[in-house]
Amino acid sequence: VPADPARLDALCAEAYEIQADGLRQRLAATGVEKLVIGVSGGLDSTQALLVAVRAIDRLGLPRANIHAYTLPAFATSAHTKANAWALMRALGVTASEVDMTPACRQMLADLGHPAATGAPVYDVTFENVQAGARTSFLFRAANHLGGLVVGTGDLSELALGWATYGVGDQMSHYNVNASAPKTLIQHLIRWVASRGAYGADASATLRAILDTEISPELVPGDGDRPAQSTEAVVGPYALQDFALYHLTRYGHRPSKVLFLLWRAWGDAARGDWPPNHPEAERRAYAFDELERWLRVFLTRFFGSSQFKRSALPNGPKISSGGALSPRGDWRAPSDGSPAAWLAELDAALGR
Repeated sequence: VPADPARLDALCAEAYEIQADGLRQRLAATGVEKLVIGVSGGLDSTQALLVAVRAIDRLGLPRANIHAYTLPAFATSAHTKANAWALMRALGVTASEVDMTPACRQMLADLGHPAATGAPVYDVTFENVQAGARTSFLFRAANHLGGLVVGTGDLSELALGWATYGVGDQMSHYNVNASAPKTLIQHLIRWVASRGAYGADASATLRAILDTEISPELVPGDGDRPAQSTEAVVGPYALQDFALYHLTRYGHRPSKVLFLLWRAWGDAARGDWPPNHPEAERRAYAFDELERWLRVFLTRFFGSSQFKRSALPNGPKISSGGALSPRGDWRAPSDGSPAAWLAELDAALGR
C-alpha cells in the first residue's frame, strides 16, 4: 500500500472499478439483471455490496434489483445486524431479514447434535450448520428471483482456509472479492467512506463497520458485540496478507518472509504508514509473535486449505499480488504438506 495519498487514491479507484466491471460483465454475459447477496455487517459483505451497487448503476438498472439479505442466527450481534440494516437502507437496495435460527436448529436436531436442545456445544458442526444454511438460502433465493449470488469471501480467507466449503461461504455464482485481501478491503471501504459517494449515512455506517471486531459470529456471546475474534485464531490479517504476498508474488522462502516481517513490523516508528491508517493499528510485533503467526500461515496455507481453493467460483483479479484461483495464478495439490516450508524455517533459525 503506497504512502502517497494520490497514488493510494488512484489504486483504490482502479481496484474498485475492476471488481465492479467484472460483475457487470458477468451480468451482461448471462442476461441476468438481479443480484442476491448476504449482508452480515462485516467487512467482506460490505465491500461486495458496494461493488454490486456500482455494477448495477453502470448497467443502468435500479438498485432495487439487488436483493440483500441479513441472515441472523445464534451468534449474530445486535451491533453488526444494525450496521447491515443501516448500510442496506443507505444504499437503496431491496433489503430483507430472514431469521436462520429455526432452520439451523432443525438441522442440528436432524443430526442429533446436543446444541439442538440448548446444550452449549459450539463445535465446527454447530458453526458450519449456520454458514451452510445461509448459503443454501441465498442460492434458493437466486433461483426464485432469477438472480445471481454474489460471493463475499476474500483472498485472505481463501489463503487461510477460513471458509465453509461447498454449501457455505466458499461458494457463489461470482465472487467479487476473490483476489482482494482483507487489508485491501479495509482500505477500499475507508476510501469509499472518505469520498462520500453514497451519502453521509452510508459513510458513517462504513466507518462503524471498519471499527468492528472481525468475527465470523458463529459462537454465541453475552453482549451486543461479536463474541469471536477471527484474528485470535488465524493471526493478524496485516501479517498474514504480507506473508501471502511475498510467498505467492515473489516465491520467497519462509525464512526470508520472516526477515521481511521483522523489518516491516518490528518497529512501529520505522517507515511510513498508509494515509488514514488508524493510530490504534500502528503497532509493532515481537520476533516470536511474527514467527508464531508465520507458522500458522504456512500450516494453514500449505497443509489444510488447498482443496477449498481448487473449487472456487469465478472472480476478477485486481492486484499484482495475484489470486488463488486454480484457473489462474495458483495451482497446487490438495493433499500437500507444509513440512518442507516449516523445515526451511526451522533450519534458518537453527532449530
